[in-house]
Amino acid sequence: MAMADRKHTVWSGGGLVVANMVGVGVFLSTGFMAQDMAAGPILIAWVVGSAIALCGVLAYGGILTVINESGGEYRLLSDLMHPFVGYLSGWGSLILGFSAAIAIDAHAIGSFLNTLVDGPDPRLTGAAVIVALTFLHIRSTHLSHRGQNLLVAVKLAVLGGLVALGLAVGSNRWPEWSPPGATAGFPWLALIENQFWIAFAFSGWNAAVYTAREFRRPDRDVARAMLLGLAVVAPLYLLINWVFVANLTPDQAAGVFLYEEKRITLGHLVASGLFGQFGGQTISIFVIWAFLSAISAMMMVGPRVYTAMAADRLLPAVFASKQRGQPVAATVLQAATALLILFSQSLRETVQAASGFLMIFSALTALAIFQLRRRRPAAAPVGWLPRVAAVAYAAAVACILVVGLSASPTLVWSLGAVLLLSLIGYFGSKKARKQAPAAATVSRETEPGS
Repeated sequence: MAMADRKHTVWSGGGLVVANMVGVGVFLSTGFMAQDMAAGPILIAWVVGSAIALCGVLAYGGILTVINESGGEYRLLSDLMHPFVGYLSGWGSLILGFSAAIAIDAHAIGSFLNTLVDGPDPRLTGAAVIVALTFLHIRSTHLSHRGQNLLVAVKLAVLGGLVALGLAVGSNRWPEWSPPGATAGFPWLALIENQFWIAFAFSGWNAAVYTAREFRRPDRDVARAMLLGLAVVAPLYLLINWVFVANLTPDQAAGVFLYEEKRITLGHLVASGLFGQFGGQTISIFVIWAFLSAISAMMMVGPRVYTAMAADRLLPAVFASKQRGQPVAATVLQAATALLILFSQSLRETVQAASGFLMIFSALTALAIFQLRRRRPAAAPVGWLPRVAAVAYAAAVACILVVGLSASPTLVWSLGAVLLLSLIGYFGSKKARKQAPAAATVSRETEPGS
């Protein structure tokens, strides 16, 4: 990619991170948490989640000073650990990390739209959204970045407005309610259990890594973009949750258990209580916009993984090609997979599997920082802070996963199915590579301007 085509700055990269992070998760999690945790522990849990995400950002930032190519965990794990580990990450990203998430967000857009007006089957609306955003992202790099930046700007403006109105009009006294499932002492176990969902709300802090080569100074700006995105989202999450715990009782917050049937979020409950039906409808419009922004962001970063895999001949060569700077074939592949999932699968458990899968491979990537000296002996050594952060992040993820997997045995089977599919695909492609010489595949070493 020529230098002139690299459109991302620290600010647009930070916007990409924000778009990937802010979704419906923050509007649901605290409703579940309020059944076992009081206001103080809930807010502490979100601070802990912010600290865990910061450790991940610092660890990834250290790695990106040495390896700054697009492809996300697939590229980093392939280079620093083993090609199969990278392939497993990339395959899971196609099925769980991006396509399933796009499908569930698109379905939710249709569902939320039906709370405002009578509409068609939510899946049909979701399919139309996927097709429209796919067209946006295959048109050109310039249009893709401009559209994404607009979606993020409006999302932040509305989210900031919600916080400002909640602080100005709502209650600001310390909540006196107690959770119905309260236990004696500080709820340490509940704090750890709920980190599984908080981590899902924070997932996306690494989004800039997927488009690293599209930054003007990837060795410097990718890490700064991740820090900027987290610096925006973490305080917003804390303020949003203060508005929630200060204005809702556990009984009211339990309304999130009806989310699957009525698409009610904590934001809807708070806004309806403060401003009536109009407030609830306004929040539904915001949630639709937030989902549009999240889908757009995933359509920007996901195809970079499949392009990198195709360049390594782990996917057909057509997915390595670009038109007008955009990975058109890879974008269409992801959209087609999302449409297939949208119309054929139950998505709730798929999203749980996606959360666990992403945490596993982000932790492995963080630990890969200790392979830099062996794999890149000529590179400047990475400082102590990213290394300490990598250990802290991996330890936190391990703790969260142990608790999460024990609470959801089906999650083990979901992850095992992805592993089996990856083994079949990897060794099948390995056999094909031995039988056929490399032809027109564009490797990352020969890509123009690399």
